[in-house]
Amino acid sequence: MNREELLSKAKDPKYIPGIYNYCDRWCERCRFTSRCLNCELAEEQFGDLESVDISNEKFWKKFSEVMQLTMDMIKESAEEMGIDLDAIEVDESLKIDPPVPDLVEHLSKKYASAVNTWFEENQYITMEENHLDSLSLVSQQNDVDELVVKIEDAVEIIRWYQYFIHVKLNRACDSFGDDIEDDGFPKDSDGSAKIALIGIDRSIAAWKILLPHLAPDDIQTIHLIEMLENLKLRVEKRFPDARAFVRPGFDE
Repeated sequence: MNREELLSKAKDPKYIPGIYNYCDRWCERCRFTSRCLNCELAEEQFGDLESVDISNEKFWKKFSEVMQLTMDMIKESAEEMGIDLDAIEVDESLKIDPPVPDLVEHLSKKYASAVNTWFEENQYITMEENHLDSLSLVSQQNDVDELVVKIEDAVEIIRWYQYFIHVKLNRACDSFGDDIEDDGFPKDSDGSAKIALIGIDRSIAAWKILLPHLAPDDIQTIHLIEMLENLKLRVEKRFPDARAFVRPGFDE
């Protein structure tokens, strides 16, 4: 794909501008893949996303080509505005020490670690065939096949958002101080916090699906749900406008 083709696609009205900025990157479960330019480019450049092996040399070569094309376009735009990117120098005196981690960042990181511990101690939940009997013993559901699908879906959701929540909250906290209040544009910190909150909501729901099928004395799962509920309240307090943030495509 050359520069002209890329610009032509970017102007195609079938694509929702910026829809990929505040999504959860779960293309396999997204209902807007046909209207997302990022997804379209990935399909064209790399083929079927599910069959891509990221360690494949061909994949990384194509990825490098796309990144180089993007950088060339950025440089051209900068030159049109009279900016020489190569001439920009960093003032060493302006460098500051990394900030102390925000509380919501700390809690989200702690949650991600706790999820790993939970799965290490509850390996039967991975749905391996020889563990189905163990699951049936602590479940009131007779249809084991239906139970497997339900549990697998819940586990997949928990695992998908496990680290995603922390990453998005890191971005929300990092960009919070850079957002300008009255510049006419939605705040990136609110958008990042909103998608993190969506991940939290879905994770809580997934844990609650698992809960009835676990041992009655499973305090760990209840603790994880409480961690997420606590994190949700703190994120909503730190970013009070996040829930109202309108994500392109999804919330319009």
